[in-house]
Amino acid sequence: MDEKKLAIIATKGTLDWGYPPFILASTAAALGYSVEIFFTFYGLQLLKKDLGHLRVSPLGNPAMPMPVPMPTLAMVLPGMEGMATAMMKSKMKAKGVASLEELRELCVEAEVRMIACQMTVDLFEFDTADFIDGIELGGAAAFFEFAGEADITLFI
Repeated sequence: MDEKKLAIIATKGTLDWGYPPFILASTAAALGYSVEIFFTFYGLQLLKKDLGHLRVSPLGNPAMPMPVPMPTLAMVLPGMEGMATAMMKSKMKAKGVASLEELRELCVEAEVRMIACQMTVDLFEFDTADFIDGIELGGAAAFFEFAGEADITLFI
């Protein structure tokens, strides 16, 4: 039987959107899938060595549970993003959810192939020295080589 393949495109660079690609990739790798994640646009933030800058934006995220109901307008007030980020980190820790750094390390250990979009790196003038080790640079064509044969392809 051929090895199953999972291809993921990671486009978001916030704390809450960082979890899905790493959870799905590490789980699939543990189940024996060959996994590749293509990081493009804001998703490149997830490849930085230091993830301390990642935040959760409650604005435009109506499904985010808040301790008290808040009007959308209140979400733009100074400090709301910091509060939402602190709440998310606290909830994750209390529930025993691995940190983003831990999940990413699981992916590295499981040999998940991670490709940084060369065009986006150039466009936003990223310094690849800020990325974790083992990242490949490539264009969309490099991703399509793998994704074209993948059993599952996800856009996150």
